[in-house]
Parts: sequence; structure tokens; C-alpha cells
Amino acid sequence: MSLFHISTIFLVLATIFGASRAQLSSTFYDTTCPNLTSIVRGVLEPARNSDVRLGAKIIRVHFHDCFVNGCDASLLLDDATGIDSEKNAIPNNSTDGYAVIDDVKTALENVCPGVVSCADILALASEILVVLDGGQSWEVQLGRRDSTTANRAGTSAIPGPTESLSNITQKFTDQGLDTTDLVALSGAHTFGRARCVSFNQRINASNPDPTLDATYLQTLQQNCQSSDQNLNNLDVTTPDAFDNNYYVNLQNNRGLLQTDQELFSTSGAATVAIVNQYASSQSAFFNAFGASMIKMGNISPLTGTSGQIRTNCRRVN
Repeated sequence: MSLFHISTIFLVLATIFGASRAQLSSTFYDTTCPNLTSIVRGVLEPARNSDVRLGAKIIRVHFHDCFVNGCDASLLLDDATGIDSEKNAIPNNSTDGYAVIDDVKTALENVCPGVVSCADILALASEILVVLDGGQSWEVQLGRRDSTTANRAGTSAIPGPTESLSNITQKFTDQGLDTTDLVALSGAHTFGRARCVSFNQRINASNPDPTLDATYLQTLQQNCQSSDQNLNNLDVTTPDAFDNNYYVNLQNNRGLLQTDQELFSTSGAATVAIVNQYASSQSAFFNAFGASMIKMGNISPLTGTSGQIRTNCRRVN
């Protein structure tokens, strides 16, 4: 076989391999939309000032989106012909923040029409909001494109608040995420709220969860007495700040959700030492959180000519 033929074969293989492992980049929009970050931040800052829960809402949408067919903004699609929206699925019933994503998209379309994907907006908005709430910045990777389909059935891959640690760990493993990612990303519960219905089984008066601090148990029972839709702080110590108090709370048996507390209270689990590490070092948590957000954001992105750049995040072009 000639050298030319060998080179051609290698070129074809490299093209196929490269397409299947397309790399995102922090500089993806540097020439096509150079003011991207400032435009997005310009929308998010006033929105965050009027809704203290915004950061938690947007990160949750990003997380739920990435766990179903990858980070492709499929969750943002509303019902339409051929689209059974993922928003209708039980794990997404209480997701929120979509109107702010719409506002960001509108602002970007006015300056860089047809350039920035909705999937990238979710990733970038998550980082900006964490920083606004006191967290540490990370280098957001960009270059995703948007899906043209939704997968409502696929939402079963999203971890639920009452699942066992082994189930949750397996769901993370299925996405290429490890135990460190599980503990670090759970730290997003350092801000935001959860409804009583998501942890009611832990505060049953006749058989309460033994891993719940007794005083905290009473507080939760009182908060949930009138309605299972009442909201409770995920971080009882600093509910609106992005910090490492979430992990300190777990050490004190004051994790709100079963899936929070079992990271620390499951005897012999590999997660316990990681909780202890982040509880004692906020910088260790911040560094791990940024790394895990980058890793999660790289789950099966659509790149190159796959998918599209939606001009309206709620519907296919």
C-alpha cells in the first residue's frame, strides 16, 4: 500500500474519531460573539437581585438537561408537534428559571443572531450565578449545539430525592461521572429550596429518619404541617450563599434530602471522606465543584453540524 493511501486512511480515521470526541472550548465564541459573557451577566444580575433562588434554579435545569441525552438544551423545548416536552416529566415538574433563559437568549440574538446555543447559555449562566452568590469561577467550556428532539422517557436517568446512595451513584456512573463528582455536584444544594413532598418520608412522626438531627426534625415537621408544597432551605445555615456549609450540615445530621444526608451517613461509603474534606476546606470544594461542572457539561454535547442553534430556546427552528 502506498504512503498516500496510508495517510488517507489515517486522515479518515482521525476525522471519524475527532467527530465522536468533539472538544468544547472556552474561547469558542471569542470571534463570533466576543461580548457573550458580559451580555449574559447583564441579564442575570438584575434577575438574580429580584429572585434570590435563581442560581439554584438554573443549575438544576442545566443538571437535569445534561442527564437526559447530554447537555443539548432538550429540557428547554415546550410541547409541539413531535415534541413531548421533558418539562412534563415528574423530575422536572418543579424546575424553573426558563423565562430568564429566554431573556438571555433575546439579548444575545439582538447582538449575535443565530450564534450562541441555548445549551451553552445554560452552562455559562450556571457559572455566572454561582459567582454572584459567592462561589468560585471556572472556565466554562462552550461550543454545544441544541437538540431538535426531546426525550421525556429519558428523564428516568435523573436522580430522585428519595433514592438510595447506590442508585444515585449508578446514575452518575452511567453519565461518566464518579463519586467525587457526585459529592461535589451535590454541593449545589448549598443554595435553593425543596418542597416538603421531596423529603416527607424522612419526617414521619411514627418512624422518622434516624439520621436526622432531633431539633432539625421538629423544625421540618412544623414547616411541613400545613402543606407538603411548603418550601424549605436546602442549606439551613447560609441558605442563599454558595459556600461549603452544606457539608458541615451533613456532618451535623442536618441534610434536607435523603440523597444529601446519605452521602455522610452511609456507613463505609466512599462519599464520607469526601464530605469531610469539603466541610473542612471551602477551597477544596470550590475547585472540585468547578471541575465537576466542566465534566458534567461535557456529557454528550452536540457539536459541529449536529443539532442546530435555536433562535428561540423553547422550540426547534
